[in-house]
Amino acid sequence: MPLLRSTARGFSALEHHLAQPLAEQMAIQSGHRPSPAEMRSWERSLPALRADLLSAGLDDVEMLVEYQLPLTSKRADVVLAGVHPRTGNPSYVVVELKQWSAAAAFEGSDTLVSVEQYGGRAVTHPAVQVEGYVEYLRDFTVVLAEHDHSLVGAAYLHNATDRDVADLMRRPGSPHGRLFTGQRRSAFVDFLTDHLDPGQPGAAAADALLASKIAPSRQLLTVAADEVQRREMFVLLDEQRDAYEHVLHAVGRARRSSTKTAVVVSGGPGSGKSVIALSVMGELSRQGRTVVHATGSRSFTQTLRKVAGHRDPRVKGLFKYFNSFMTAEPNDLDCLILDEAHRIRETSVNRYTRKADRDRARPQVEELLSAARVPVFLLDQHQVVRPGELGTAQEIERFAAAHGVDVEHIDLDDQFRCGGSQLYVDWVERLLGLAAGGPVAWAGDPSFEATVVETPGEMERVLEEGHREGRTARMAAGYCWPWSDPRADGSLVPDVVIDGWARPWNLRGDRSVGGAPPSALWASDPAGFGQVGCVYTAQGFEYDHAGVIIGPDLVWREDRWVAVREANRDPDFKSRAAVDGADFDRLVRNVYKVLLTRGMRSVTIYSTDPGTRDFLKSLMP
Repeated sequence: MPLLRSTARGFSALEHHLAQPLAEQMAIQSGHRPSPAEMRSWERSLPALRADLLSAGLDDVEMLVEYQLPLTSKRADVVLAGVHPRTGNPSYVVVELKQWSAAAAFEGSDTLVSVEQYGGRAVTHPAVQVEGYVEYLRDFTVVLAEHDHSLVGAAYLHNATDRDVADLMRRPGSPHGRLFTGQRRSAFVDFLTDHLDPGQPGAAAADALLASKIAPSRQLLTVAADEVQRREMFVLLDEQRDAYEHVLHAVGRARRSSTKTAVVVSGGPGSGKSVIALSVMGELSRQGRTVVHATGSRSFTQTLRKVAGHRDPRVKGLFKYFNSFMTAEPNDLDCLILDEAHRIRETSVNRYTRKADRDRARPQVEELLSAARVPVFLLDQHQVVRPGELGTAQEIERFAAAHGVDVEHIDLDDQFRCGGSQLYVDWVERLLGLAAGGPVAWAGDPSFEATVVETPGEMERVLEEGHREGRTARMAAGYCWPWSDPRADGSLVPDVVIDGWARPWNLRGDRSVGGAPPSALWASDPAGFGQVGCVYTAQGFEYDHAGVIIGPDLVWREDRWVAVREANRDPDFKSRAAVDGADFDRLVRNVYKVLLTRGMRSVTIYSTDPGTRDFLKSLMP
């Protein structure tokens, strides 16, 4: 939905008091108010565009201001809707408005630019930005995929001259991403009249766009099938193959008989859930079925976008988050693959949720069940590590039963992480009291090595050896130390301090700093070695050698584990009202279960507590 819909003629009456109504509408739709800079942008840029539309005779073209792209929180500044002057088909122009008076290429890049009012930091070239909006709209708006139309984009720097943004002008334009300056106003007006007929109203085209069904297009699915299947040849074994075939059968049955089925695939770490998810996605894309992948993990989703969209960035749009489906129409998708489904939250509402959606919010699992004919939940309920995570088979079944949806269960018993060592995973679950029987001595397994060390430095030396040999290695810890932002010079603060040994946490942001990768890529980028990861950046990933620091929030005393809340620094665990003692104890054990099962070849364990260290060593041969 846009914040405002108006013809160019009708917009003239609004422009003198424009910012306040738009701000109020944003508060209603999104639950938060715009920044002063955003309001200034509306006041200065939108009238400039309106004046050009009137100059071009496009009085009755519809302006969709701050148009929200489907299944995302991103907004295009303006989408113009009208009729194409030569074909008579609906025609749309996406316009990105910039007040910039000057900009330059960032370090010679043709896709990043440096802008003075942003402190010289790098931002995406506006033509590239609008090109992405155009391609995303084309890929996820069914009316644009299935009906003849015109769809183009332009970035309009109405305050700039060609000389002031000369670096940006050197990048060749495309039909989806042209760049115009204020100096080229006449060329911009010609561009508008090339794609929008001055004699035709745009109401019908705007209606069609706003009423369109939302789903990935067949073109995008074809690209995704090629990308996902070529990127890695997945080999599915036994229960993995059963699950894969079962999901494909359920999707085919749902299409033939117009039925709805939820599939729950349960399995421990490394049982192949994500391999199944990507294999199903590739095959359904090849068949032209509408399929989307979603997770509740920023790290996991961004890594999948990077891997699966390596050659064609358009594929990245098929990887969503669980909270992307609040306003999705029921059964718009053939299949919704919900990887890491143990991270499903109570609700999708957050501080950016618009008020209208906030008022009618449903449980997140209900939204996900509704969005597709076959929602597929891949989960390990022992990986619930945050308060408010409700992704269990029982919870999914309860909501499904309430809505008359059949649920089919598949259990993955075979073990592929931890060197295929089910012995080790069983040992960890008994060690932490997540399985019956209590801790037992580690009997050893030729395919997997587990050791306990006396110092974190010793642990790091073991990992460095594997890292130098070209194998992946990471160290992770419980959230028991403060977490600082990088210093002004870009260096990381060594917050994890243990007896003179100190290392920084992984970055929290989306940008690389000081050579360290962004948080979402810590587990997959070689530059992640040397920082300490937490459960939120490690969950969902695997590496050859895992180093685990068990912090002072979980210690062994006499014959049992004791969870020490005061030693934990995780903000999500701070409120005793939200997380009582029993929940904290359960969640902190699950945290260490996740960390202890990331390694494929080995795990090296260190505890900050001497008594706990002695206990763990007593279990080793």
